[in-house]
Amino acid sequence: MTLHVYDHVTRSKKEFVPITPGKVGMYVCGLTVQDKPHVGHMFAFVACDMIRRYLEYLGYEVTHVQNFTDIDDKIINKAAEEGIGFREVADRNIDLYHQYAAELNLQPAHHYPLATENIDGIISYIEKLIEKDHAYAVGSDVYFKVRSFKEYGQLSGRNVDDMITGTRVELDEKKQDSLDFALWKGAADGEPSWESPWGAGRPGWHIECSVMSASILGDHFDFHGGGRDLLFPHHENERAQSCSCTGEKFVNYWLHNGLLFLGDKKMSKSDGNFFAMGEVLEKFRPEIIRFFLLNAHFRSQIDYSEERLKEAESALDRLKRTAVKLQEMVQVAEKRDLTEPEAGVLQAVISYRNRFFAAMDDDFNSAGAIGVLFSLSKELNQYYSSIGDNSPAAEVISESVAFFTEGIEILGLWRGGFAEMAKSVSSDIPEDIIALAAERDKAREEKNWARADELRDELQKKGYLVEDSSAGTVVKHL
Repeated sequence: MTLHVYDHVTRSKKEFVPITPGKVGMYVCGLTVQDKPHVGHMFAFVACDMIRRYLEYLGYEVTHVQNFTDIDDKIINKAAEEGIGFREVADRNIDLYHQYAAELNLQPAHHYPLATENIDGIISYIEKLIEKDHAYAVGSDVYFKVRSFKEYGQLSGRNVDDMITGTRVELDEKKQDSLDFALWKGAADGEPSWESPWGAGRPGWHIECSVMSASILGDHFDFHGGGRDLLFPHHENERAQSCSCTGEKFVNYWLHNGLLFLGDKKMSKSDGNFFAMGEVLEKFRPEIIRFFLLNAHFRSQIDYSEERLKEAESALDRLKRTAVKLQEMVQVAEKRDLTEPEAGVLQAVISYRNRFFAAMDDDFNSAGAIGVLFSLSKELNQYYSSIGDNSPAAEVISESVAFFTEGIEILGLWRGGFAEMAKSVSSDIPEDIIALAAERDKAREEKNWARADELRDELQKKGYLVEDSSAGTVVKHL
């Protein structure tokens, strides 16, 4: 199977073909840094890190660009509220992002452009749009002519004539059309500003990304990432102004991750409906948060709660125990001919590996890939039970270690990879209890509900709480 990626324009998955053989350009919309990053923000960056890791595993040389919007109405307002400069507000939140990114095992982007470092390029870009009659100046403001781009609305599936002005679309009587959006904003007294042909001002939000991506990746590149809430108007506007300016396609594949919800509302700084990343890290280890975010397809909505993070912690512990046990088995594995049952186990491991990569090739389905790792874990627990005190076959263990190592690294589930993951286990659940839980999982798979109930009762009598999760049986001390 080859990698297929969802295409927003055709509304279908299509085979990934890079613009330049062997190379990939990926731009990710970064933070507007008026406040601390929250866990909803980090979902986008964890998802794109997973995608980058897989592309690099496939052999592509990836150039990863992630911007920071470091000048914006909200940043200016925050600075005024605190009586400090906008630069101080922006820099402290950029520093926090890098701290949290490292904890979540994100590979650093190759480039982190800032809007304020690209003012000259933004001004030149706007001048080209005016020359091509896609933009117009009104006093010290400049607007993009939405209806001058015939494909406007195609990315988000909207009809221009049916559109209602949405979030972050500026309303101004000076516009020729209510849908037109600002490329350059004249500065009010006391605001940070830069000189331009239209007077002192600063860039509009959308133009920044067109300029910063093109300055590093060129006018046409492979992937553009960001949250689903950026699809309209931000990415629609980016596409319109970029295609209008350059005549190029702009982006081949858009990577819109789903949103994190608290109750019935999406996690949002502006609504005060969010958990700051620092607060979450005080309660949960970073690998648990990363695992939680990747245990769903990146385009899916995720319902956030501490209860679900605790479930993720229990599930990740099971994978950690698999790593520890594999490391133990490596030390005692015996090179010998396989028995017939062992040959079946080896074929199962190979089949799981194929299923893992089939999931990743299906629009980077990390949830499906993680599910395969749990299947491997169950298979190995059953194998250990079947051989009793005998040594495991080296061929089975080495194949399992190789696959498990690949999977952990591709998903970035543990800093330091398999070797670090195999060093310790946070839970002190003994092996006989783990084996009973694995046996219960097998009974449930076979719909042998009576046996599953017997095993639940046995585990409870031994002093363990039994919980069912998407990853299988979870046991905890009562």
